[in-house]
Amino acid sequence: MNLFDKLLNAFKKTPPAAAKPAPPPTGLPAPVQPTAAEQAHSALREAGGACLDRHWQAVGTCESDVLGFVISPSFMGGPHWPSTRQAYRIVRRNNGILLATEGLSDPFDGVEGDDLGNGFEMELFIETPDIPAQAQGPQGDVSPFADSWAFELLRHVASTVADVGGITQPLANYGVLSLELPGVSQSHAIREQLPAQFVSADDCVGVLIGGPAPDFPSRLQDMPLSPVSLVPVVLITASELEHVRDGGAQAREDLVARLNAAGLGHVSHLQRASLI
Repeated sequence: MNLFDKLLNAFKKTPPAAAKPAPPPTGLPAPVQPTAAEQAHSALREAGGACLDRHWQAVGTCESDVLGFVISPSFMGGPHWPSTRQAYRIVRRNNGILLATEGLSDPFDGVEGDDLGNGFEMELFIETPDIPAQAQGPQGDVSPFADSWAFELLRHVASTVADVGGITQPLANYGVLSLELPGVSQSHAIREQLPAQFVSADDCVGVLIGGPAPDFPSRLQDMPLSPVSLVPVVLITASELEHVRDGGAQAREDLVARLNAAGLGHVSHLQRASLI
């Protein structure tokens, strides 16, 4: 019995003996029933989502709704995530808001076999206390967050990560990575909401990916197929970005140490002083 058959048996509920599907209306084709492999794949995706939900519930107060798209961006020329599900979770913490990707660790659509893993085996997140009031809703309403700099930034980073097929190996090799997002003047929320000290002279904003480490566990060993890492995205100032440009890996490690020493850690503060 392969992995898909096992999962199908584990998640499938046997209907009551008397229950029979209603025949389709006359003249209409019968609905297409998912195959056993498709049902097993769906069960895997739901199991992974439940694991992520349990974790984030322990980190803060999770919104039941996510930020998503009516039509997956992958159908509109956008980056391909492991599945067509591209969503963002909102977690409210005592001193801020955490936004996290939801779908980078989905099992790959159209892939079968016992060696199938949890997508890119990672999800990204950014945490900040500095989302403008007009870009955050009351508990139960996630839609305003779509107009926040944090969502726009995280979405661009996630797109880059998806475009290169994930970054777990570079993270394993280098510990902390950096990324530049150009064209700030052409953005929406980032241009309007970030203070000038975060925008470089050549119209870029910089982030660290993978550090500093968060104040909660960031490795999920109990995902259904393979372990998944929760990877922080941390906004840095223009001066800090220039430091990283000049110094590479050593400068990234130095900046992580400075952020930790300043008590900032993985949290992106817009009102802080530059550390370089």
